[in-house]
Amino acid sequence: MIDLRLLREDPELIRASQRLRGESTELVDDLLRADEERRASTQRFETVRAEQNSIGKQVARASGDERAALLARTKELAAEVKAAQAAVTEAEQALKRAHLAVPNVVQDGAPAGGEDDFVVLREVGTKPEIAKPLDHLEIGEALRAIDTERGAKVSGSRFYFLTGVGALLQLGMLQLAIQQAVEHGFTPSITPTLVRPESMEGTGFLGAHASEIYRLEADDLYLVGTSEVALAAYHSNEIIDLSNGPSRFAGWSTCYRREAGSHGKDVRGILRVHQFDKVEMFSFCRPEDAVAEHQRLLAMEEEMLAKVEIPYRVIDVAAGDLGTSAARKFDCEAWVPSQGRYREVTSTSNCTTFQARRLNIRYRDENGKTQTAATLNGTLATTRWLIPILENHQQPDGSVRVPKALQPFLGGRDVLEPVK
Repeated sequence: MIDLRLLREDPELIRASQRLRGESTELVDDLLRADEERRASTQRFETVRAEQNSIGKQVARASGDERAALLARTKELAAEVKAAQAAVTEAEQALKRAHLAVPNVVQDGAPAGGEDDFVVLREVGTKPEIAKPLDHLEIGEALRAIDTERGAKVSGSRFYFLTGVGALLQLGMLQLAIQQAVEHGFTPSITPTLVRPESMEGTGFLGAHASEIYRLEADDLYLVGTSEVALAAYHSNEIIDLSNGPSRFAGWSTCYRREAGSHGKDVRGILRVHQFDKVEMFSFCRPEDAVAEHQRLLAMEEEMLAKVEIPYRVIDVAAGDLGTSAARKFDCEAWVPSQGRYREVTSTSNCTTFQARRLNIRYRDENGKTQTAATLNGTLATTRWLIPILENHQQPDGSVRVPKALQPFLGGRDVLEPVK
């Protein structure tokens, strides 16, 4: 959630952010009113409670008619205090609802507009010249690496099996990502994939993205769509040590997404599926270090893409496509020959203090005073990467060249041959 002090000092900044996102500025006005009412109700409660305490002391010293009058007033004040306390509770709940409704403040420099209004920052690598490229599913089926038919038989549409070299490719890619993360000082983590509602809400996924999430109603738990959720909540309600710089994690988990609203869109293959595996980077840092940390995460993603030898571009995501928690987001999109276009394979977001404020994650500054931390996240590798890896490295005879960095995870093989 946003900083209420910033809201009070510069509400127009928050309104401008809402306009960049293409969202209503009325949410800002609602939050201002809720904040004022909470403060006013708190003041009313403290006033009547102070009078109640004062009269309570006077009763002990009074006698006769004065004592009787004070006792009568005490009874009146008891009711007033109870009503004022109830009003405070109601105002606090209203403030929380209004606070949760306002997304993060967009960072200066982010493009305005929606999904199609991104800015291309750079293109990296050479697109392969393939006369008639096969798509990843044709290649994967020939290698007996991907089986969507049996995935659908077992679990329904948008499910799949990765078998043989397909399983080895994914495991190798994810292990390569973990190795790189460790080399850069990240703590490797295998995270829970079921989390409590407060963890999901704290990371901002129960707002606009709630329809994408699987919920286990009997247990009141949610299946995560990214290990970002568990990693962010790892330090909830804690004061963490950032005296030596950012605290960095690399989480490996299976992820689940309902893909609500995507009926008929990207149904072929494994581009848009309900279950996949991912290594996600997550950083806790001081707010003043967040911009530099964001660039660090982006550089990590580009380093991984270079290792699997696929051409890609980096885009600056427009404000209207940032999501609730992000103030700035960069995506890496890999070239997909069969589609003749770039498709997203990584995303890194600077969430500033938005998530940490919700989750109550703090650190101590140089003066020992507690401050709200900043959080950032970024994809380091995921199942979807198999698509550009298979397609960009396909050979005319149907075989697939294995990027050098992945060869050790496939028994040293440099080429994958179709299964006869």
